[in-house]
Amino acid sequence: MDLLYSSLQLIYVIVCVLLLFGAAVFVHEFGHFWVALKCGMKVEEFAIGFGPKIKSWKRNGIEYSLRWIPAGGFVRLPQMVTSEALEGASEEPCPPAAPWKRILTAFAGPTMNLVFAFALATLLCLVGLPYLINPPVIGYVDPASEEYQMGIRYGDEIVMVDGKAVRSWEEVNEACILSRSSVLPFVMKRDGMLHTNELKLRVDPNIHEISGFTWKLPNLGGKDLPVAQRVEPDGAGAQAGMQDGDHITSFNGMPVLGREHFVELVKAHPGQECQVAVSRPLEEGGMTNLVLSVVPADVGGQGKLSVYLTTEGKLTYAVQWPGPWPWENVWSVFERTYKTIAALFYSKETGIGVKDLSGPPGILAMLAAYVKGDYRLALNFMVLLNVSLAILNLLPIPVLDGGHIVMSTYEWVTRRSVSIRFLEYVNTAFAFLLIGFMIYVSFNDIKKFSLFSGMYKQGVQFEETVPAGDK
Repeated sequence: MDLLYSSLQLIYVIVCVLLLFGAAVFVHEFGHFWVALKCGMKVEEFAIGFGPKIKSWKRNGIEYSLRWIPAGGFVRLPQMVTSEALEGASEEPCPPAAPWKRILTAFAGPTMNLVFAFALATLLCLVGLPYLINPPVIGYVDPASEEYQMGIRYGDEIVMVDGKAVRSWEEVNEACILSRSSVLPFVMKRDGMLHTNELKLRVDPNIHEISGFTWKLPNLGGKDLPVAQRVEPDGAGAQAGMQDGDHITSFNGMPVLGREHFVELVKAHPGQECQVAVSRPLEEGGMTNLVLSVVPADVGGQGKLSVYLTTEGKLTYAVQWPGPWPWENVWSVFERTYKTIAALFYSKETGIGVKDLSGPPGILAMLAAYVKGDYRLALNFMVLLNVSLAILNLLPIPVLDGGHIVMSTYEWVTRRSVSIRFLEYVNTAFAFLLIGFMIYVSFNDIKKFSLFSGMYKQGVQFEETVPAGDK
């Protein structure tokens, strides 16, 4: 029965992911298609996806096709210089279209993505928007750390990072990851009193070893930690002194970010002596902190402790109803996208690089995790995806809509045409660069499989519905 349920759930997730991702591509390409027709331009093909065709048909002289690579799509417009590498050669030459028509047609795709994002945000305003209940309460502070010497203790709550209010560990980590500085002011609350500390951020070498991420994070642990549910008597964990009920807080001096993170860390260190910090409940109440020397057993080249783990709980959400106003939701996505682009631009300071971006596999994996969790989480991710697609396509890069707009604007203002042959060469060159970029980020997504797998497996529960004014 469980197998049947899991299979049906997987089919449901796959169908929803393909429909939602396809919808984002469809509305973008439909914008180009519809405006081009209204402007009297010739349309040869409307395609969803790239690569070989799955199915195609013709109607009113226009070929419609579905293709095997679900990483975009295109409308073949012979009066706009595009890349034959992505869209194929035009069937026949056509007289050039006026620059203003090409500009409107190029703008239409990103505009439709923004309209779609706004429509989804409006729906979320009506049905409510889930937000994660994961208060940034300190669960572990290494007694030998600078943070402990500053007076930070178990139970302190982070209320502000770098001047911005935070309400979850996700917001704390995001503020740290996107910051250009390695030292940030943290405002903590204890017993109603606020105190500020300048905390150093550091790159976790274990996270980098597993996923390639070079994210700067505070040397602080949260309360939602992996817990030793059962320690096998003859296993490596028991030999090191681990006990049932131990809360695992750090591995080799760095905070453990969750159950999946700890499992991957152990697997990566077979036969190596490691330091595992645990917080152990006391019979009289409270917790005691211990650091244990553990040597994971080498089983087929992977470390194993023979400790069965659980967590302190599922991902718990509350629902803000009504949800944020649509413009607030969309604008917040613009702000996050701007900060991400800025973090990429200042890569040396932030540590964020192209390797941290997600391609189609990562996007589909995250969308699958949200679909499995709750449809409102998936719709909110679609708001982010559509705004991101709009911004990406408006970048002034050949092949993208922004490149068409720049070239057409130049022609309109100067009344001078750019060589068609030159544009074809440039677009084809950038098309191959785009294909290479997509392959690169997709390969990195595959390397992060354990991260996406952990997201998908994570349970979700809802506690309450909160009026917008009380949130």
